[in-house]
Amino acid sequence: MTTFPNSPRLVKGGIVLIDPQSSAVLRVIALQYNPDTLSRTLQVQAVGEAGDRLEALRLKGPPNETIKLDAEIDATDQLEFPDQNRTTTQLGIFPQLAALETIVYPASADLQASNALALTGTIEIAPVEAPLTLFIWSKTRTLPVRITDFSITEEAFDAALNPIRAKVSLGMRVLTPNDLGFEHKGGNLFMTYLRGKEQLASLSQGTPLSTLGITGIP
Repeated sequence: MTTFPNSPRLVKGGIVLIDPQSSAVLRVIALQYNPDTLSRTLQVQAVGEAGDRLEALRLKGPPNETIKLDAEIDATDQLEFPDQNRTTTQLGIFPQLAALETIVYPASADLQASNALALTGTIEIAPVEAPLTLFIWSKTRTLPVRITDFSITEEAFDAALNPIRAKVSLGMRVLTPNDLGFEHKGGNLFMTYLRGKEQLASLSQGTPLSTLGITGIP
């Protein structure tokens, strides 16, 4: 197969796990295929109750932004060349699914350590902090997120019942400084995201009032 030399390089969306203290990259998970759609919902964080005149125009923080997408994972292409893809031949797409699933699991070593403390009568003050999850969707959107919904539909299997095609549905909530604090790496990344959004908004051309059928505000 040949490609056009001037064709744009395909950028993939994905998830990056980083150490929240050192910012070291722990794992990069690229989506095999970019989903056709990405759904975002913003729940406004208003101050006070409806009807409170003193608080009607106040916002207490960034909106709660949630993101939902469906990603497909398919081993068909790799299985055409078994000698070059032995892991896929032996395990199907189990490794790719496990890379995503373990994001929402505490590490087995941490669970074992907590159990050991419990057996000695030691009270655990707080669970071990998990890596910071970042959702990357182009260079303008690097978002600290918490995965809130995760479902997998395995659609095809090989002779050993290894999944070879699946659809993964992800629901994520964007984490803000209200969740993490301004000094946290995730809080800093959110502020970078927000400032970028403000810069993009400034590039949007203004619309004259006449477009709305009026000449001024009464």
